[in-house]
Amino acid sequence: MRVLDHIAAAPGPVQAKQIAAALGLTLPTTYHLLTTLVSGGYLVHLTEERAYALGHRVDDLARGLHRQIEAPPEVRRVTSVVHREAQAASYYATLRDAEMIVAHVAECPAHPRIRPLAVGFHQAPHATAFGKLMLSRLPVDDRETLLEHTGTPAVTAATVIDRSLLTRQLRQVRETGLAVEVDEFQDGLTCMAAPVTDAVGRFVGAVAVSMPTTRLRDDRRSVERAVRLGAVRATRAIALSTATRTGRLL
Repeated sequence: MRVLDHIAAAPGPVQAKQIAAALGLTLPTTYHLLTTLVSGGYLVHLTEERAYALGHRVDDLARGLHRQIEAPPEVRRVTSVVHREAQAASYYATLRDAEMIVAHVAECPAHPRIRPLAVGFHQAPHATAFGKLMLSRLPVDDRETLLEHTGTPAVTAATVIDRSLLTRQLRQVRETGLAVEVDEFQDGLTCMAAPVTDAVGRFVGAVAVSMPTTRLRDDRRSVERAVRLGAVRATRAIALSTATRTGRLL
């Protein structure tokens, strides 16, 4: 998996010697791993370049992920309503273990999404509104363990990277039931998110929007109303979807 990750992060095909040096592996071990990945279709060997690149199976995995995290139709409709009411790109992010992953995006040419926030995005929880929601609801020990793993790098100059300041921010998020990040993930853009729960009140996801920071300052009240109402509607949709699925199983 480290070999696959390394090649996926490279700008182009990578030679075996480069992989071995970067990952601290012996060359025979590297060739053995590369051969295994090539035979499985996860890599291709480019003979003329004497290098390796991603194979078609990686795309199959990505499509499989998108199928598994796809939001229920009712939640997708709610996200579209929030997009119209807030006049902003809107998102539904779902909780998977200790990770918030974007499952649906509603956008238009007038109100486009933040470019990295496509379906499948899950990075930088300390710098995104829906990530802050998740962090605010984790037990302290679990949150610290997660942040030790992900770190709190400065995505922009405004990103909150100080742990004590982040802790205070997360306490406020939990108390208000609303997460707002201003220029923390991308300069000039602000995100707002409200929590979505299941039928028994467990945190399962978030409805969020993004927009220019200047516009949020002017329209915060109406945008916040759209986001909070969207989260309530999504919570109802999740409960309905669960009840329908359970009924079918019975």
